[in-house]
Amino acid sequence: MSNDLATMFSGVMVPVEGLDEDTLAVAGGARQNKRISIKGGVFRKYAGGKEIGAIEDRFMNVIFVKMAHKASRMFYDSAFQEGQKVSPVCWSTDSDKPDADVKTPCAATCGACPKSVKGSGQQGTGTACRLSWRTAVVLPNDPAGDVMQLILPATSSFGQEDNGRWPFRPYIQHLATHNVSAGRVITKMAFDTKATAPKLVFSPAGKVPDDDLPIIAKQAKSLIAEAAIKMNVYQADTVDEVPSHRSELVEPEVDADIPEPVLRESTKPVAAEKDISEVVKKWSKK
Repeated sequence: MSNDLATMFSGVMVPVEGLDEDTLAVAGGARQNKRISIKGGVFRKYAGGKEIGAIEDRFMNVIFVKMAHKASRMFYDSAFQEGQKVSPVCWSTDSDKPDADVKTPCAATCGACPKSVKGSGQQGTGTACRLSWRTAVVLPNDPAGDVMQLILPATSSFGQEDNGRWPFRPYIQHLATHNVSAGRVITKMAFDTKATAPKLVFSPAGKVPDDDLPIIAKQAKSLIAEAAIKMNVYQADTVDEVPSHRSELVEPEVDADIPEPVLRESTKPVAAEKDISEVVKKWSKK
């Protein structure tokens, strides 16, 4: 069948780019099946749930084309098991309060939930309810290529700057203070070799070429990018259903003792537009 499709859409007949919303919905989001994982402290590429490649380098460059506006939360009452598909007990798209479709919320708000308290995690470390941040990225050498999902655990999302390298949210905040959008910067993400669990830190590596900016803007509006940042929660149809696979695969890392994010309105004036090349050059000296 795949060969028939390849023949059908070759030569004279030119396919319309991408999938429409109806096709993607009925297919179950089948095209949003590419992602980057940091499992085991290695950059791995997955397609259709299967690992198709890994690189041994301790860093790689990406361009963020889309990001969830807030971190999400998810709580399982059982330990993570590779290949198991388990329904979470409670979850939150915005980390503020449980989503409306949670049948039995652990608390009215995430801030008041005992599962989000530091030390409630396994062996008294981290939190039982895990924070993560969903993003969509492309590779700088192929901006029109695959849009890949990158889910960042709390350890990679929050924390302090370390010698010109930032966790994800502080990094985005730093770009914002220089009036630079994330989609205009080639970002270097590297493993923090001082961390005991896989943890990424981010820094600017260069400017996205002007010719690529329209491509990045188009990728950001794609259904694949939208699907990458959306939290999809597996729920068994009945309490008697026995699932066989786990769909929501966030790497089972132990969260470091980091403070919960506190959102405050910035009182600093927005910086004037700066040339990204100058910003990158300045930061690279750190």
